[in-house]
Amino acid sequence: MAMDLDEVLLDAEERMDNSIIALQRELGGIRTGRAHPSLVELLQVEHYGQQQPLNQLATITTPEARLISIQVWDAGAVQSIVKAFQTSDLGLNPSVDGQLIRLPIPPLTEERRKEFVRILHQKLEDGRVAVRNVRRSAHDTLRKAEQENELTQDDLRINEQELQEMTDKHVSQIDSHGASKEKDLLEI
Repeated sequence: MAMDLDEVLLDAEERMDNSIIALQRELGGIRTGRAHPSLVELLQVEHYGQQQPLNQLATITTPEARLISIQVWDAGAVQSIVKAFQTSDLGLNPSVDGQLIRLPIPPLTEERRKEFVRILHQKLEDGRVAVRNVRRSAHDTLRKAEQENELTQDDLRINEQELQEMTDKHVSQIDSHGASKEKDLLEI
């Protein structure tokens, strides 16, 4: 069984890219002082006995910098959505006007900002760990191929170097997303 080395590296890069996409999604859920639909779109709402993300029950917009507007499609879901906000740790207080829910975004306190920065750093480290785990998995595959004589030592070294460069590139992307998010968090 000959191994396609390009596939190992392509698979590793795709998995690293997916780790970054997942991290970006998580970072979107960390509240800054500004309104953004990603703050609430994945909030789980119990409706008709099922848990559903908010974005499947309503249209979410940000008409102003500090306001999220939620146009609920089914009038029966309004109270479920309000309850989901009240039990969440987002610290947002919804006001209801028929099928329209308004969420004013209060400015963050200094203490809350620091707490969000701590959460941000943990999520960034989780992202780095995910990328390094992909590297380790691909590296193990390359080592195994070398041990089974499907790969020369020179090829192994070249592939390891490529894998390390790919890892460094992805970790650098994580760091830049983190720096940008931290700047948003600390902006008053």
